[in-house]
Formats: sequence, structure tokens, C-alpha cells
Amino acid sequence: MKMQRLLTCALAWLTVAGCYAQGPGGGRGPGDPNRPPRQGEGQGQGARPPGGGNRQQDQYSLEQAISDNAQLHTIAFDGLAFLTGEIGANTFLPPGKVCDYFGFQYLRDIEPRGGGHNTSFLTRIAVNMLRTLTPAQTAELIALAKEQVPGFREFAVQRFALIKAFHRQLTADLPTGSTGLSKAAVQRYSADLWALDGRLAYRRAEVMGRICSAFTVEQKASLAKLKFGDSSTWPDLPETFDKRSVSHEVMVALMTYVSEMYSWYAGHVEADVYFCPERHATYFGSFYMKDRPVMGKHGAAISTSVTGDSGAEFLSALLPEQRQHVTSLIELQRADLNEVVTTRRAISVELRKFLAGGTAEAKLVEQLSRRYGELDGAMSYNLAMAFAAVNRTLTAEQRATLVKLRNLADYPCAGAYLYSTPIALPDWGNTDALFAAAQ
Repeated sequence: MKMQRLLTCALAWLTVAGCYAQGPGGGRGPGDPNRPPRQGEGQGQGARPPGGGNRQQDQYSLEQAISDNAQLHTIAFDGLAFLTGEIGANTFLPPGKVCDYFGFQYLRDIEPRGGGHNTSFLTRIAVNMLRTLTPAQTAELIALAKEQVPGFREFAVQRFALIKAFHRQLTADLPTGSTGLSKAAVQRYSADLWALDGRLAYRRAEVMGRICSAFTVEQKASLAKLKFGDSSTWPDLPETFDKRSVSHEVMVALMTYVSEMYSWYAGHVEADVYFCPERHATYFGSFYMKDRPVMGKHGAAISTSVTGDSGAEFLSALLPEQRQHVTSLIELQRADLNEVVTTRRAISVELRKFLAGGTAEAKLVEQLSRRYGELDGAMSYNLAMAFAAVNRTLTAEQRATLVKLRNLADYPCAGAYLYSTPIALPDWGNTDALFAAAQ
């Protein structure tokens, strides 16, 4: 498969179902990442850390994302997707879920009236940024995109082994003599995957930080007019960049970079640390179930209530002993999830050193990323084992109810995905090493 197919649908994804990429900002430039803005500093909602009194901003906070209620309904939504979907649907991953330490998810979520999920959101801020950058700065980002596109593909492909192993656990397709998945093996594999994510994020921060720390007075003044958290202040400018001058996948990466650059430069460390509840354990098909109906549809938007509503209905369809497998995950993952927050904060603070004109430690970022991967691997393992336990006891009537809740009869998944680009089902490889050996 040619590299150009990797992100063929990604730009459409980023502009149609854009809640998963990177985004705007305005007011606050680089400096101490932990210092709250001083009185009068910055502008717009995003110029201060979460909890500053704005209703939309308060609705989306790190505390809300890791709350028991948000996590339970997200996990239940994962379970519904996993128990009713095809294995290929589990490969679907929004491109913005990679290297997400630059505040764009936060920027999208705090936008008033859900505007961050509008199809034009990313494009508008990207166009404004491209107008602000010099040709030399844009050329640096294009060179970075050409360098990183193979790494993006590698990350997507490496996910396939975990997806296959979790599906084997679900269907009891175990290696001879094995009792099931090995938590330690899953964590090791996940650590390697997230180390790659960390290396990609580090390099992205290095280049973007170098550009931002060298902004001219004129560039800073131009960016200060674009309010963080209020896209109504962003001019509707025509696209002037010649897309024919670069490959499609490079263009997608460029749009990602310039969007992130804005949210990173104008935001704060709390925005960088923030994540939506479904950021972790992304191997169970929930992104496909939620996003597939809107892909390719201009002006479409994803309901902000679909995860919670469908997750609650999934739990209601289960018997008490089945439901216990799912609800017990909240306490089981609590320590890991809390450590995820501290790990993300450490990575975000380190990467922001580039934004202030300094240098971050590559080895530290990779070390932290590996630990992040171990934590995500543990949570993913726990979900896979719990969902498989539920699956073993579902009645035919329950299965029919869950399929109806899935509500995707018009969107069967015959193949797989590299991010949001359709591909044929891959060669999953031998995944026996992810299972516990026979005793």
C-alpha cells in the first residue's frame, strides 16, 4: 500500500469530525508553563487554566474526564462497540489521538456552543496560522511532515497486534494451552508503541517551539487578535497555500502542525495535559461506532451525548453479574488513570521548554512515554478481559439488543483502517507472544 493512502481521508476527518485534532488559542505566549496568567494577561477563555468560571470551559476539565461517571460511560461505550463490531472497526483511530500534548483537544472542547466540532474549525485556524508564518517557517513544518509521515504510519500499524490479541481474547481464540492474555506482555508491547508516540511528539515540539520562540513582534500581535476559546474572532480567510506543492499526507500533517502550534502557543500546560475520557484504551471500536456515520458529510457534527447515552443503555442491557465486570473497572484502573495524569503533566511541562526557547530532554520524554504506555496497556488489558467475560455469558436476546443499540446497520466494516483511511484487513501477524504461556 502506498504511503499516500495512509492519510487519504485524514484531512477530511480532521475537518469533518474534527474533535480529535489540534487547535486555536490566543493571548498567552511561552513562559513558565505552570504559572497562571496574571491579571489582564491573555484573552479569551483559553488564556487561563480550567475552572476559571466559563460554563463551557468548566464542563470540559481534566477532573471531569477522569471522573467515575465519565469513565464508566466511556468504558461501557467501548464495551458496546467491542461486543457488536467487526475487528476492522477496532482499527479506526482519529489522527489527532497521536502526540496530543499541544492543547488542541482542550481548545475544541471549550469552544462555546460546541463550535470546536464544526467542520470548519481546524481549517479556519490553520489558514490564519499559515498567513502568519513566514515562508521559511512554513518550509520548516513541511520538512518536518515529510520526516514524520512514516512514523505516523508505523504507529498505526503497530496497534494492529494489540487489536488482534484483544479480539482473540473476546472470541476465546487462545494459543494452545494458554489461559488468556498476559498483562505483562501487553504492557511491554504498549510501552514500545507509546515510546514511538513520545519520539514523534518530542520532534514536533522541537520544531514548533523553535518557530514560536522566534516569532516577531508583528507575528505576536497578529496572533493576539485570535482569541483562545472564541473562534468568532478568527477571520474567515481564503486558503492560499498551494496544496499541489506537497503530497496529500504532508498537507494533512502541515494542517495538524499549524493548528497545534496555535493552541500550544496561546494556551497553557493545563490545556496540554487535558484529554477527553476516550483518550485511552482505543482498541475496541468505539471511535468507529461514534464517528463513522458523519464521515464525509459536510456540516455534520458528532453528538456530545452519544457516548454517555449509549454507555448507559449498554449497562442496562446487562445482568447484574455481567454489569459487575464493567463497573468494577473504575476502581481497578483508578491508580493507573491518576498516574496517567501525572505522567502527561510531566511530558507536557518538559515539551513546553521548547516553547520558551529552551531544550527538553529526549530521554526523559521517551522514559515517561514508555511508562504512559505501560499504564495504557494495563487499562486496555483490564477492559479486554472484562469485555470477554461479559461476552461469554450474553444471551441471544441480549446480543440482539446490543446490535440494535449499535445502530450501524448501514455502516458495516468490511476492511480495516489506518487512522480514518480505509484499507484491506491487514496481516495481523503472530500475536501468541501477547498471551500467557501454558503452565
